[in-house]
Amino acid sequence: MSRIAPLEAPFEPDVDEQLAMMMPLGVPPIALFRTFARNLPMARAMGGWGSYELSRGLSLSMRQREIVIDRVTARCGCEYEWGVHLAFFAERVGLTPEQQRSLTHGSPDDDCWPADEAELVRAVDELHDGADVTDETWAALVETLDERQLLDLLLLAGWYHAISYAANAARVPLEDGAPRFADLLDA
Repeated sequence: MSRIAPLEAPFEPDVDEQLAMMMPLGVPPIALFRTFARNLPMARAMGGWGSYELSRGLSLSMRQREIVIDRVTARCGCEYEWGVHLAFFAERVGLTPEQQRSLTHGSPDDDCWPADEAELVRAVDELHDGADVTDETWAALVETLDERQLLDLLLLAGWYHAISYAANAARVPLEDGAPRFADLLDA
């Protein structure tokens, strides 16, 4: 049960406008955004950063971005945000069923990962476990990522950690049709 219930339509005009800016054209607003809209100044303030994290301006590729987001949200136990991202982006970025399972229940050492992507997963795990990245992992990351990409990686992971905190603690209801953690136990 939600601790902070998502707003339901019909929305006040200022809420409707904000929600429209948070979603692709013609797509109804997801529960997380309808929850954030309960604090409209906060939702507005988040818009710029959240838009950057999902934009072409982010220096990571869309695939790299989704690997990071999916791993962060899985490690945070945020089935809501993990499921939304898998539903919208996994196929688009070419995540195989084995990679989806690994991001959810596996490790960076799983055979499904090329070395550069395994290091992204490892970096997320280290950030999650210790709020830092080891020198060994950093050295591997700088083999394929420049400073701009490294900064984007670090803040992307942190942003989705914060999103996971909010979604989990507010008990945002899972989206209909989005995958569940258990769906990938045997994938």
